[in-house]
Amino acid sequence: MTGIPRPGEKSDEQSRDLSRDAAERMLVDTSPYLSCDDCFDRLDEYVEQRIADPDYGDELMEVHLAGCEACAEEARTLTVLLS
Repeated sequence: MTGIPRPGEKSDEQSRDLSRDAAERMLVDTSPYLSCDDCFDRLDEYVEQRIADPDYGDELMEVHLAGCEACAEEARTLTVLLS
């Protein structure tokens, strides 16, 4: 076809656009650095600590979760499951 989107569909150009939130997450300063593997290894303990004490802080985890939507979603899901 001509590449013209049907009503309700996004054009190729629109589908490549990042949301503001996604763009901001890509620009977050992630230092000190924590890899996704390291985050995943620490996630259970971090979520349990946050549930027990909402003021609990872990700079490495918080910086990583602010910049990594996949790990942040995992943390939210785990929090719901354990709450």
